[in-house]
Amino acid sequence: MDKKILFGGLAMVITGLILLAIINANTPIGQPGMSEEEIIDLLTQEQENKDMNTLASILTGVGFLLVLISFGARRRNKESSKKEEKKPQT
Repeated sequence: MDKKILFGGLAMVITGLILLAIINANTPIGQPGMSEEEIIDLLTQEQENKDMNTLASILTGVGFLLVLISFGARRRNKESSKKEEKKPQT
């Protein structure tokens, strides 16, 4: 297990989840009787909120993948990376 990758992945997962909570708490809401300009502003804010939600989800997903990768990652020794050449016997 590689601890650098594990802690980096955990940091990304935690950051992504916090961002998701903040973004979802600040969802723009429309009201009846809005002017045309207010409707356009609301639609723009909704699109920005959706885009930020997507980016935070990607951050969380990449962090989760790093956590999974860290369990399969092993450090190699310099000695084990060298291959021994065997001569065929004649």
